[in-house]
Formats: sequence, C-alpha cells, structure tokens
Amino acid sequence: MKTRLIFSFFFSIIGILGLAQEKKETKEAKKVQEKYKPNFMVGFDVLNTGASFFSDRKLYQGFISSKVRGNVHAIAEAGFEKNVYQKNGYDAKASGPFVKLGAFYMLAKDLENEFNGFYAGGKIGGAFYNQEYMAVPVRGFGGSGSSVAFPSSSQTSAWVEGTLGGRVQLFESNFYIDVNLQPRYLVYTSKQDDITPMIVPGFGKSSAKFNMGFAWNIAYKF
Repeated sequence: MKTRLIFSFFFSIIGILGLAQEKKETKEAKKVQEKYKPNFMVGFDVLNTGASFFSDRKLYQGFISSKVRGNVHAIAEAGFEKNVYQKNGYDAKASGPFVKLGAFYMLAKDLENEFNGFYAGGKIGGAFYNQEYMAVPVRGFGGSGSSVAFPSSSQTSAWVEGTLGGRVQLFESNFYIDVNLQPRYLVYTSKQDDITPMIVPGFGKSSAKFNMGFAWNIAYKF
C-alpha cells in the first residue's frame, strides 16, 4: 500500500511538472506569434515613373515604411534621377542615386484600419551623383556674353524635407494608394568651381535652396 502511494505521488509530480512545462511552451509560442506581426509597407512612385517617358526628367523611386509604436512610422526611400537643365544660358545634366530616412506620424486614421489616414513627418535626404556643364554663362569684356564648359564631376548634396500625405486602401486588398507632398530645403552641397548645382537627384531641378516634391505611390502592405 505504501509503495503504491509513493508511485502515485511520484507520477502525480511528473504530471504536474509536464503540464506546467506545456503551459510555459504554449505561452512562449503565443508571445513569439504576438511579437512577429508584419506591419511594413513597400511602395513605388508610379506618377513620376510614368512622366519619365514624356520628359527629360527620369525619376524612379520607392519606399519602405514600418509602424514603430503607436502612430509613429519609420520610412526609408531610395531612387535614381537623371535630368537636364537648360535655362538662362546654362546647359547642364546630372544623374545619380539618392536615399532618404525619416519618420511620420498618423494625424488621423480609420478606426477599422490604422494604415488608412493622413500623416505628417520629416526626412533627411542625400544624393551622390555625376554632373556635367556643357555651358555656363560668363560676362566678357564690354558686357559681352559668352559661356564656358566644365567636365563631368562627382558631387554630393544633402537636404531636409517635410512630408504631408495620406493613404487609402484599395477595396479589401493589401494594396494602398499613398500620395504626399515634400517641401525641401538644401542644407549642403559640394560645388564645382564655386558653381551652385542646377540639378540635384532626389531634390529636384532648381537654382534655389527651396524646392517641392510630389509622389503618387502604389504600395503593398505585408
């Protein structure tokens, strides 16, 4: 009788420990499942890509964003731009890749879908590109006008930009339309013979430090 009680007690302990271990593994599995929830979105700018077929400006860009916490989303953009500048006696061209890193905050969102809504944020951008001046206007003796050319050179520029836009889901799919405005300010640029660049890939075509960008993206949420 005593032996039976000892065996019963022993197997009861084993059963309790096994049940506890099973519950622990179940909780850990649930934690892993809850922790890994893909919430990132990948998009491509279809508007500027389409416009590239009908203009001198060839711009191809895309983004990837991910919810960080609450209404805050991190975003990274990358692209390539090739363009020409022919104005006021200048004849120049530039091409190269660019990248942007930043974040945005969902100002208003759909109660049923937190990725639907309006947002605002900011990014830091940088471009590493080649430029060439076929003609740069100079004033000669007696006020006569002429031009000089400069060979191709590698340049670097950086800027800050704001972003203001919105996203809307396409029907019940994982596709979204993402539209945004991007006011930009050039904070740094290298120069060739003290000439301010007329074109900066990713920033735009402008002889001023302020510029405005626009993107119309088709995005997919994973």
